[in-house]
Amino acid sequence: MDRQLRGEDSHDEVTIPEAMQLALGWHREGRVRTAAEVYRRILAHNPDHADALHFLGIALHQLGQSANGAALLRRALELVPDYAEASNNLGNILKETGDLAGAEEAYRRALEFCPDNTDTLNNLGVVLKERGLLDDAVTTFEQALALDPRHADLWHNLGNTLKKLGRTDEALTAYRQAIILKPYHTEAYRNLGRMLYIAGRSTEAAEVYRQWLVRDPDNPVARHLLAACSREEIPERASDAYVAATFDTFATSFDDVMARLNYRAPALALDAVRHVCGEPAGTLSVLDAGCGTGMCGPLLRPYAARLTGVDLSCGMLDRAGGRGVYDDLVQTELTAYLARQARRFDLIISVDTLCYFGELGAVVAAAAGALRQGGWFVFTLEAGEDNGVEGYALQPHGRYNHAAGYVRRVLGEAGLHVMSLGRDFLRSEGGQTVEGLVAVARCDAR
Repeated sequence: MDRQLRGEDSHDEVTIPEAMQLALGWHREGRVRTAAEVYRRILAHNPDHADALHFLGIALHQLGQSANGAALLRRALELVPDYAEASNNLGNILKETGDLAGAEEAYRRALEFCPDNTDTLNNLGVVLKERGLLDDAVTTFEQALALDPRHADLWHNLGNTLKKLGRTDEALTAYRQAIILKPYHTEAYRNLGRMLYIAGRSTEAAEVYRQWLVRDPDNPVARHLLAACSREEIPERASDAYVAATFDTFATSFDDVMARLNYRAPALALDAVRHVCGEPAGTLSVLDAGCGTGMCGPLLRPYAARLTGVDLSCGMLDRAGGRGVYDDLVQTELTAYLARQARRFDLIISVDTLCYFGELGAVVAAAAGALRQGGWFVFTLEAGEDNGVEGYALQPHGRYNHAAGYVRRVLGEAGLHVMSLGRDFLRSEGGQTVEGLVAVARCDAR
């Protein structure tokens, strides 16, 4: 007979299977904490309930307790060694927390008991790609597609892997097939367009973005990238919706991707800070403007009596918060935020943020107003050439580059004294070096 669980109302009792169904329903609805509490109550009655261990493990991972979640999934697998779904989900947790070897092992274990599960094959292929085992990843995706040729995500991930192998035409075909099968596949549209513009086929990339907008007319990413590739209706800055959508998607992989691209912008900016601020004394009010995942936070913390981070992306701010170095993290648009912070900061640093602004006048003026007398504004931009007109240009990848002469003029108009404006490389992208500007300006007597 099924054991009984007493509800919050002492007159209500449900069986363990009934409680499990309630918890799964709440879990699917996104009520993760409520579901987790029910799983815990089930385990209080039956510590060896494999399904409760499994789904509580997933819930804990979703609540930021990944190590505890993985431990529960391992316990479920000790009890039921052929529990393929639990092994697959253990792989997902390990993949998302950076243990790619462990994830591969978990996926392979799941496939021992369920060899034709195309979702697990897809997951395994992604991990193999991330581990650099590209030929093995292609074989895995092709094996899965032989089982289910209408699986759009398999085609998309095959395209990603073929792209890394330099098999451009095959990758383009795979992306197109993903879109045919799943016409709202945002990442397939984006990656197809990106691959075309990297190949110098901007006109074709623009057509991809037009097709995307037909399917999703309000999509800010499609709209911005169409402007970037078509050179039509170019905005003065990227929209808030574009920036938030781009970086919410990018948040979980941002640090790893930047490491692979030899990302130097934070180090260059912090070198500039050291040059003008000297040895850190923990006395400054510091703003990390466009803080992202908080890469600069640990480097800025020794200078700061109070360290504030601002960003548009919830996903990026979640990652920044996990570093434990910021006193305040604020989700808001940067120019409007700065305009409300009169004479508050001794140092404002902005790394790879102002490249999402074309026209810099408003944001630089707001930064000047937020600086105390003697305060410093340190920022990076992507370098462009002086064209004698606007001083900035929107590039097909969606970011703006800026001419040094234009930057000097804008800083001067805001009442800031340019101390240095150097040129250096910020990172690699598409096999090319991205040249940048590192600006240091001071707020002198007002």
